[in-house]
Formats: sequence, structure tokens, C-alpha cells
Amino acid sequence: MHPVLHALSITGSMTWEIAWALILGFGLSAVVQAVVRKSTVVALLGDDRPRTLALAAGLGAASSSCSYAAVALARSLFRKGADFTAAMAFEIASTNLVVELGVILALLMGWQFTVAEFVGGPIMIVVLAVLLRLFLREALLREARAQAERGLAGSMEGHAAMDMSVRRPGSFLRRLCSPEGVTATAHVFVMEWAAILRDLVIGLLIAGAIAAWVPDAFWRSFFFEGHPLAAKLWGPLIGPLVAMASFVCSIGNVPLAVVLWKGGISFGGVVAFIFADLLILPILTIYRKYYGVRMALFLLVTFYVAIVVAGYVVEFVFGGLGLVPDQARARIPQEGVTLNYTTWLNIAFLVLAAALLVRFFRTGGREMLRMMGGAPAAGHDGGEGNGTGPGSP
Repeated sequence: MHPVLHALSITGSMTWEIAWALILGFGLSAVVQAVVRKSTVVALLGDDRPRTLALAAGLGAASSSCSYAAVALARSLFRKGADFTAAMAFEIASTNLVVELGVILALLMGWQFTVAEFVGGPIMIVVLAVLLRLFLREALLREARAQAERGLAGSMEGHAAMDMSVRRPGSFLRRLCSPEGVTATAHVFVMEWAAILRDLVIGLLIAGAIAAWVPDAFWRSFFFEGHPLAAKLWGPLIGPLVAMASFVCSIGNVPLAVVLWKGGISFGGVVAFIFADLLILPILTIYRKYYGVRMALFLLVTFYVAIVVAGYVVEFVFGGLGLVPDQARARIPQEGVTLNYTTWLNIAFLVLAAALLVRFFRTGGREMLRMMGGAPAAGHDGGEGNGTGPGSP
């Protein structure tokens, strides 16, 4: 049992290290989503101009989602009239340009990875937009739209369809601090956790097992440690492929990224690995259902190229500026619960999470949880935030 306990202890230590950051990130995202309606998002994403794509990236970053929900929401935006390229930019940003990801990267790997996330993400979006402009033919787009209109279910459809934002008039702060705003924030917060929890737990368990059971010598050989140029060229190419095979998406792949970084993958390889959460095999299957086989293959190739290019840019720019952290200092959290700032932050944010959880269940939360995996047309439209859903007076 010792190897199993060792793996579980690493998993527990990682979980404790990042708990407060996850609560903070999802809390900030919930605040934004409580006052920004999804219909507003659709209206702003009607073309693929640079300004529109920048807006899509900003709205996506503010609308943090698990990868499955992000993919479902992008299809929903496309069906409602959003430009396909803008919908893809929104999808990428909502999983790879979010606050909680940046905070966790800083905690587990160093601030340089957080900066790389916010530099590499826009590069990936720009490269993808160029590839779609050059190679996406109108016939394939029509075929994808016809398939999307069939409304085949993927995953987290009900969650993606939910609009829990406040609809009362007033300033941002007034709406947020109203009873409806508090309820909407609690609803978004808990639903985001419910969507991400499975992948987060799986990612932590996989990372703990690999850290405990796979010898560092294997990773050093696999990532060409000791051959600097080969490692830098290999990392961004292999990182996405490792992510695809791991079946773990969104924030759940960060713990495994820590293990890979400690094992010797290049800086750009880590970034490429993290950005490939939208190419894992289950999501490729969903692309096939949403847009058809040809578009799924097209997205696989274009996303992969965009990820690799972003990885290379980050690798060589950060390397040239001397911003790549020392790999020898990489560590995997194994201390467990100790009396330090992490413990106090966890206690404070767990209290906040408990308060939001209580508010959630007192205002119709159980019904929303039952709906989160429903059909594409399903979803909860507002709750107490608009006075029409569960918990409304």
C-alpha cells in the first residue's frame, strides 16, 4: 500500500496548495458572469476582425469554464449567429486565459508560467485566426453550421446553456451587491465548480500517481534533457500530444504540468501542454458531433499548429529575455497541511465558499445541478437573478 499512499499524499498536498486560488479564481469569474448576459456576448462576436477577436478573448477570459462547457458554449454562440473564428477565440480564452489558471501556475510553478499563459494565449488565438482565414473554406463552414444546427449533445450542454446573470438595471456594483446579484454569483460559482470538479480530481490523482511511480530518469530521457536545443524543439511538439493522451482538461492538467516540468520538458513544452486542453480525445469526439468529421479534423490540425507556434514563441522569447525559471528548483508539493499563509488563506476562502454553497442550495441549486448535463436547448435562465427561476420570490 505504500506506493498508493505516497501517490495520494502528493495528490492531497497539491490540492491543499491550490485550494484557495481555485476559490478566488472561480469567485472572480462568478462576479463577472453574474452581471454580463450571454446574449450580450453573442451580439459582440459577429465577425472575425482583430477588434472582435480581442473582445472575444476578453469575454472568454471573464467567462471562465471547464473545457467541456467552453466547447458547448462556443457551439451555442455559433448557432446564435456569432462568427466561427470569434467563437473559437472565446472558447480558447475561457479555458486558457482565466485568472484561476494563472494563480495556480504561479503557486505551483512560478510567476513566469503565469506571464507565459497570458502571452502565449493571445498568440495562439492570432495564429488560429490566420489559419482559419487562409484555409477555412465556405463549403466546410456551411457543412459545420448545418451539423451544429442538428443540436447533438456533447457534454455539459445544460451548464453551457445557463444564463444566471442579473437582469435588473443599475450600475455594476449595485447589481452585484443586490440580493439577486449575490444569488447569481453563488449560482455561477457552484456550477463552475460542479463542471470542473471531475477533471480536477482526475488530474490531481494522475499527477500524484505519475510523480510517485514514474522515475525522473524516464522523463529526462523522453524530453531530451542534456540536449538543450533538441529539448526546446521537442517540447512544444510533444506537449500537446501528451495532453491529448492524458484525457485531462482545463485546470486539471496543471498538476500534471508540474510533474512534466520537474521531469525535464521545456518551458514552451509546458505551455503547449496546458493549451492543449481543448484537444483531448473526448473533446475531439465532441467536435465531431458538433461540426462533423471534416471540421473536427480541421480543428485538430489548426489548433495543434497554433499551440505549437505559441509554445515556440514563448520558449524562445522568454529564453532570450532570461525569464525561464531554473528547472532544478522545480518541486512537487508534498508538505501537506502546515501552519503557514496557505493554511490561513484556505480557511478564509473555504468559509467564503461555504457561504456561497449555502446560498446556492437555498435558491434552487439542486434543480440546476440536475440540468447541467442536459440537452443543448436546456439550461437555467437566470434563477433569482431574473425572478423567473428556482428560488425566485
